[in-house]
Amino acid sequence: MDNFSIFNISNKNKIVQLRSSEIKFGERVQLPNENESIESFLTTTTATYILFGIPEDIGVRANFGRKGTSTAWESTLKSLLNIQHNKTCKGNSVGVLGAFDFSSLTKIADTLNVDNIEERKELFKLVEKIDKEVTFLVSQIIKSGKIPIIIGGGHNNAYGNIKGLALAKGNPVNVINFDAHTDFRPLEGRHSGNGFSYAFEENFLKNYFIFGLHENYTSKAVFHRIKEVTAFVKYNTFEQIRVRFEKEFLSELNQAQQHIKADPYGIELDLDSIEKVASSAITPSGFSTIEARQFIHYMAKNRNASYLHICEGAPVLDEEKNSHLVGKLTAYLITDFIKARESIVQ
Repeated sequence: MDNFSIFNISNKNKIVQLRSSEIKFGERVQLPNENESIESFLTTTTATYILFGIPEDIGVRANFGRKGTSTAWESTLKSLLNIQHNKTCKGNSVGVLGAFDFSSLTKIADTLNVDNIEERKELFKLVEKIDKEVTFLVSQIIKSGKIPIIIGGGHNNAYGNIKGLALAKGNPVNVINFDAHTDFRPLEGRHSGNGFSYAFEENFLKNYFIFGLHENYTSKAVFHRIKEVTAFVKYNTFEQIRVRFEKEFLSELNQAQQHIKADPYGIELDLDSIEKVASSAITPSGFSTIEARQFIHYMAKNRNASYLHICEGAPVLDEEKNSHLVGKLTAYLITDFIKARESIVQ
């Protein structure tokens, strides 16, 4: 894979902050050996979870969004590798593979104006190139018997995650998405707003549940499209749960999982669903960080939970003195996922 940068011990040593009488998570994670191929590492590692990043914002730009999601991977690593390795969450269960390097595509994207119809089409083509590489890697990881933990990047990468899981399993798969938006918009060309609709149209996605949809930011056309395929695509709204109290959070977690748990499923979490978290579409009104963590724990505690994707975080858009918080929250979500999965294995 030409556009992938392997994470090695030298990279790790620059990040992990050692302290006497402590063992940091990063001291125990498993890494590829020098010059080892991805295929070899996936075959030989005893790690259950394979962590990799997609530091890009091309899909967000193609959707008229703000740049910045390319910065979440580095922030996440700095936080995750410096938490404690202890009995509640052990670093050696995680293999840190590395991250995609789409700098060459980003240079092209920098020359394109999204407001120009023809140039926007070129952005769509760049996203399609990203799709292919993400699909291949996710499929490889799952075929090796491992569980991918994917840090975006834009939510356009949900398409590659879903397709990769479906190809590895040989059947359409299900997805639960904790998101303020459906990302089920028209098939106008690939961007961060239609990863799920493309996956559904191409029969990689079977059952889809959107958890906590924001009513004010969902078009009439999207609501109509969901109604047409209501047997497969279901949702609840943030307003139903947290504003009007028509539905209860925990019971809705159960209802959502019932829709997807019969088959292998992916867990997607868009950080723009969480109140005041720096993201490409930051919201002043959303779920709390505690509710996001509860969501991850609940959905991960099932053998069919097959990957975790956390996306749209943009630390560069946060306050300068608190730019580490997106990475710190993402590290909490990653370890919540691992702890929940480990609790069903034992």
